[in-house]
Amino acid sequence: MALPQTPESNPIDYIDDEDFISLEIPLEMAGERLDKVLAGSLPDYSRNRLKAWVEAGAVMVDGKVTKARYLLRGGESIKVFPQEMPEQFAFSPENIPLDVVYEDEDIIVVNKPPGLVVHPAAGNWSGTLLNGLLFHYPELKMLPRAGIVHRLDKDTSGLMVVARTSQAQTSLVRQLQDRTVGRRYLAWVWGDAPSQGKVLASVGRDQRDRLKMAAGSPQGKPAATLFRRLSKGLVKGSPVTLLECRLETGRTHQIRVHLESLGFPLVGDPVYRKKTPGVAKDIQFSRQALHAFALSLQHPVKNELMTWFRLPPQDILDLLPQLEMDDEVLPKEAVVLASIQNESQA
Repeated sequence: MALPQTPESNPIDYIDDEDFISLEIPLEMAGERLDKVLAGSLPDYSRNRLKAWVEAGAVMVDGKVTKARYLLRGGESIKVFPQEMPEQFAFSPENIPLDVVYEDEDIIVVNKPPGLVVHPAAGNWSGTLLNGLLFHYPELKMLPRAGIVHRLDKDTSGLMVVARTSQAQTSLVRQLQDRTVGRRYLAWVWGDAPSQGKVLASVGRDQRDRLKMAAGSPQGKPAATLFRRLSKGLVKGSPVTLLECRLETGRTHQIRVHLESLGFPLVGDPVYRKKTPGVAKDIQFSRQALHAFALSLQHPVKNELMTWFRLPPQDILDLLPQLEMDDEVLPKEAVVLASIQNESQA
């Protein structure tokens, strides 16, 4: 059924009339708030969920939609129409195009575009890489996280590996734990970065801003990032550097946080911006300039080293002229893959 439209609610489609919970409010509850009574009467549902239902017009008091703070008189009849929450659709297949670089019976390697969230979470319950994987590879519904073993930030582009079997997932997780998976990133940063370096600083939740991570956090986990300079540019007197970064650990926002802690924030980063020069406002780029361009690992079944390489997407290529650079500064595939092979044999 459809609930009546009121100024407090938008029209919402419901199923059968019988699909509601009926409550009769005792007279002694006069003066109690609606949300408090609902929480006490329906302990199987969280307070936040019940409040969301009230605000959506899915709770009726004597046939009328009201507000969570409404004071009951006692003796009312309440109907609650339980609503499916967004997270209940989180693991639904969606026809999302995927750039599949490699696939066999055991693994899938994808080149993730910027703007694509990897795994459903609050604020992004659909439209994720996981939803796309479930559409194109339905068998992944049998695996935890649909075979996903590592992530990239929403606005970081590049290569990721996904397991297709439980054996492959176990192997890949162990390789990540043993730090034998090679992950190389291209990062464009503000500042005149040194020719090479290594950042050893724990990464954990920022105690002053829970939406950010922080380097050197006492509650953080150990983290290590290696970097080397590939090229330099100059934008209206402000230096900019192209770095190749390699992860020894994979903490949330690790490269972004580590480089900012050295005074080299990523170009375009909307969150980690300390020491970002004023000229940055003239650069037309709205995400962190970070791309996972090379990936290497031992195949979980064939037990042989496998490597993949992908140049940055078009938005980064369009950024280069603004940074007084051209695509000649980008690594060459043959050189990178040969370097990975040599390192594996050393």
